[in-house]
Amino acid sequence: MTTVLVADDQPLQRMGVRMLLQGTPGLEPVGEAEHGAAAVRMAAELRPDVVLMDVRMPGMDGIEATRRIVASGGRTRVLIVTTFDLDEYAYEGLRAGASGFLLKDARPEELVAGIHAVATGDAVVAPRLTRRLLDAYAHQVLAPADPPVPDPRLGALSDREREVLVAIGQGWTNAEIAERLVLSESTVKKHVGRVLAKIGARDRIQAVITAYDAGLVRAKS
Repeated sequence: MTTVLVADDQPLQRMGVRMLLQGTPGLEPVGEAEHGAAAVRMAAELRPDVVLMDVRMPGMDGIEATRRIVASGGRTRVLIVTTFDLDEYAYEGLRAGASGFLLKDARPEELVAGIHAVATGDAVVAPRLTRRLLDAYAHQVLAPADPPVPDPRLGALSDREREVLVAIGQGWTNAEIAERLVLSESTVKKHVGRVLAKIGARDRIQAVITAYDAGLVRAKS
C-alpha cells in the first residue's frame, strides 16, 4: 500500500484527489494539508510514501515545504503538482528535491502512475521534458557568467560514469545513451545506477540538476 499526503490550499482540489486515491487499489490517502507548514509537520508525523505538493500556497509555499521534507532525510518523496508545464516554481521545486512534477489537469490514470513511479524511486518527468524545463529556466538560477561550482562528488566517478552523467544531463534516454556510447542498455542501466549512488541523487532529475550545477551541461542561450 502506497500512502499519500495531499498538500493543496484549494479544498475542492484536495477532495478530488482524495476521492481518486480512495477509489484506487494500492493507494491510501493519509492526510491533507492546506499550506506548506502543515505539509512539513504532517509528513514528519505520518511518514507518507509520497506527498502531492502544490506550489502556490499561503504562508510557507510548496517549494520551501519540499526542501524541508527532503532535508529531513526520511523516505518520503515529493511530487510537485503545478498548473504550467514550464513553471519556474516547478523548476525550483525540483532543485529543492522533488522527484518530479505533473500538471493539475493530468488525467487520473496519469496521476496514479506518477504516484507509483515516485514511490518506487523513478522520476515522473520524461528525460526530454526535463531538458526542456531546464533549458527554459536554468538561466534564472544559473547565471551564464558564473563559473561552475566544483562538486567533489564528481571525483568518485569513472570516466565512463562521467560520460553517462553528461548524457543524462543532456536529456538522453537509456536507449540513446546505449547507441551513442556503443553500450548495451543493460550496461547503461548499471552505469546510471552507479552514477546516482555516487553523486547521492535520488532519481534521474536530481542527476540532471547536478550536471547543470557542476557545469557539465549548460542551458541553451
